Amino acid sequence: METDIREINLRQPAEFEQWRQFLAGLGIANFTANEVDPVDETIGIFVADQLVATGSASENVLKYIGVSHTADGNGAYFNQIVSTLLTNLGQRGIFHVFVFTKPQYAASFQHVGFQEIVHSDYAAFLETGPTSIHDYLAAIPKVAGPSSAIVMNANPFTRGHRYLVEEAAKQSQHVYVFVVSTDKSLFNTQERFEMVQAGTADFPNVDVVAGGDYLVSYATFPAYFLKTDKNRVRYQTTIDALIFKERIAPALTIKTRYLGTEPQSETTNVYNEVLEKVLPQTVQVKIIPRKQTNGKVISARDVRLAIKDDRLADLSALVPETTATFITNHKATLQERIRKGMKIDGN
Repeated sequence: METDIREINLRQPAEFEQWRQFLAGLGIANFTANEVDPVDETIGIFVADQLVATGSASENVLKYIGVSHTADGNGAYFNQIVSTLLTNLGQRGIFHVFVFTKPQYAASFQHVGFQEIVHSDYAAFLETGPTSIHDYLAAIPKVAGPSSAIVMNANPFTRGHRYLVEEAAKQSQHVYVFVVSTDKSLFNTQERFEMVQAGTADFPNVDVVAGGDYLVSYATFPAYFLKTDKNRVRYQTTIDALIFKERIAPALTIKTRYLGTEPQSETTNVYNEVLEKVLPQTVQVKIIPRKQTNGKVISARDVRLAIKDDRLADLSALVPETTATFITNHKATLQERIRKGMKIDGN
C-alpha cells in the first residue's frame, strides 16, 4: 500500500477531527486549546489515506506522538515520525529537543537517540541534541560545602522575593537562586534575571543562575504556564521535583530548598506539596511565610497591575529600588506588551 507522510493542519476542522480521533483511540485525551494552540507543526503518516502515525512539535518539545500498533509492528513509523520532526526542527535551528512521555514509551525514544533525564511512575522526561543536563550543570559555579536553593519566576522581582532570599542567605552557607528561563511572562527571561541579580547583589553568599530547560521550564512543567487539571499538574511537577532531587541537587551539593507560602495560586500550592513529598530526605524543604505589606501578601501580580494602570507610585511598597528603577525606565515597553495582549493575571 502507498505510504504518504505529510503535514496535518490542526486549524482545519476535518483534519483536526481525524487526528483527534486517531489519538483518542490510542488513549490520548487532552485536546484543549491550551495544549493544541501552541503546536508549531504536526505531521502524519497515511496508508491508503488512513492515518497510522502522527507527531507534533511545540518550540523544542515533541508532543502528541502516536502510532498504530497494528500498522507499525517493527517501529518504522515511529522512527520516521520522530526523525522527520527532528529534521524539521533542525532546519529551524532547534537541535536541543525534549519529550515528556509515558514510561512504557521511554525505551522507544532511547532507541532513536534520546537520553532519559528522570522518570516517575507516570511519566518520563528525555532529551536529545548537542547539549544535555550534564553541560547545564557543568556551567554553574560550584562552591565548597552545602548549598541551599530557591527557584523563582520573579515576574518581576518583588520585596517578597527578596525577603525569601534574605531568609535563606541568613540560614545558609551558600544560596543558589534559579530564575525560570521561559519567556511566557510580562518580563522576559533576561529582564527577570537582571532584576534578580540587581536585587540580591548585596548578599555575598548568593549566586543567581538560569533555570534553563530543567527547572519549571515549558518542557518539564507546562502546567505552570497553562491552566490545566490538578492531577496533570501533580504528575508534571513530580518530574520537575525529581530533576531537582536526582540531578541538580547532588551535582551542586544542595541540601535545602526554600519555598514561600502561596495563598493565591492553586497551581503553585500543588507544586509546593509535591516538592515537600518528593525532595526529602535528599533535600530538606523549608517554607517561609510570605512577606506582607499593609496586611496583604506582596504579589508580583499586583505589581503588573500597577504597571498596567500606570500607578508607579504604588511600587515602592512592593518592589526593591532596583526593580522600581527598571520598571520606570522600561514603562512604555511594558505597557505596550500589555496592550498587545500579554497576560498579567497569572502566577
